[in-house]
Amino acid sequence: MSLAVLERRSELLKKNIEQLLIRENQKGITRQQSMFLQQMIKELYQTSHELNTERR
Repeated sequence: MSLAVLERRSELLKKNIEQLLIRENQKGITRQQSMFLQQMIKELYQTSHELNTERR
């Protein structure tokens, strides 16, 4: 993937993770939402790794 795509994907993942964490802290989230949150965190980690590799 290109650097711009990876950066945009990272931004979107961070925004979505932040929104879910806020919801979790305020009201709690369902098990399905929790699993979705974990998956997004894994994707963010992988995207960050790809970004670091791409920038080298």
